[in-house]
This record gives sequence, C-alpha cells and structure tokens, in this order.
Amino acid sequence: MVALVLLERVENLGQIGDVVNVRPGYARNYLLPQKKALRATKANLEAFEGRKAQILADNLKRKEEAEGAAAKMDGLKLALVRQAGESGQLYGSVNGRDVAEGTAAAGFTINRNQVVIENPIKTTGVHTVRVSLHPEVSVTVIIAVAQTKDEADALLAGRNLRAEAAADEAADEAALAAELAASAAAREADDA
Repeated sequence: MVALVLLERVENLGQIGDVVNVRPGYARNYLLPQKKALRATKANLEAFEGRKAQILADNLKRKEEAEGAAAKMDGLKLALVRQAGESGQLYGSVNGRDVAEGTAAAGFTINRNQVVIENPIKTTGVHTVRVSLHPEVSVTVIIAVAQTKDEADALLAGRNLRAEAAADEAADEAALAAELAASAAAREADDA
C-alpha cells in the first residue's frame, strides 16, 4: 500500500487533505498522473499544508462553476441514433465518448471521462447516465437510443414507436381475423 495525501475529493476514497492508503497501481497509474494526490512524505505534507488554503479556494471556485453548468444541464435529453437488430440489440454499445459528443451538440462541453455509465448500454430505449462535472457535482442525463431520429425523439416524448407499431399490427391482425370469421360464418349461413 502507498500513502498519499489527496489534492481533491476522490469518490469512494476521501476528501481534500485526507491521507489515504491505496494500492501502488492505483496511485502510479491514476491518482499521481492526474494530479489528484501527492505521496505522503514529510516534505509533501508540509508543502500541502502551506498551499491548503489556495487548493481549497481553487476547489470551491471549480465547484461553483460546475454547479452553474449543472443547473443549465439539468433535464438534458439526448437522442442517439445507432444501428440495431430487430430485437433492439445494438451492434456495439453506447460509451462515454458518444454521450460527450451528444452533449457537445446540445451546447455543453464535457470530457468523455466525466460520463459515468453504470451498466453498459447495449439496447435501444431510454437510459440514464451520470455526468460528473466536479467530484462533488453530478447531473443526470437522459439518453434515448434508437435506430432513427424520429424514433429517438418519440422515446424522449414518452412514446415507443415500436410498441405502437406492434399494437397497431396486432389490432390489424385481430380485425382481419374477425372479418375472416364473419365471412366464413356468412358462407356457412348461405350454404345452409
């Protein structure tokens, strides 16, 4: 385990200034290169204490900016068009880059690493993803994945065109069956 002092809040790990023990790979490959932490040496702890006020002020400023952006992004709905089979299974999946590009088209700039997809999106339909604008500020984005733009827009409006088409087809088949039964009954009556 490696002892680190956190320079920013890290989800499921700690707050600014916390000294935490993490696995060497997590420290070496993520926390240290992303400048989210420093090794907890005596010199680094003293340097951190000297800069703590500035680090907290910078964090507060970034948090306020993120809260402003979150207020604007609140309720954002995206329509993504993807190829899929008849059952609605996607050929591939929707990833963070797709969501980041969709939000960019809506006028918001986010990084694909800010998109948190809990479960892989591999089917058409309406899905929700979390966008982490700051370690302490997140917003939920609703995504409609469909084969056409019209179908995606209908999903966002609360309608399922596939289900409506299937219901219409079932109603047409029922009407046809009733018509055939009525004509068969009429023939039998004529024959009798």
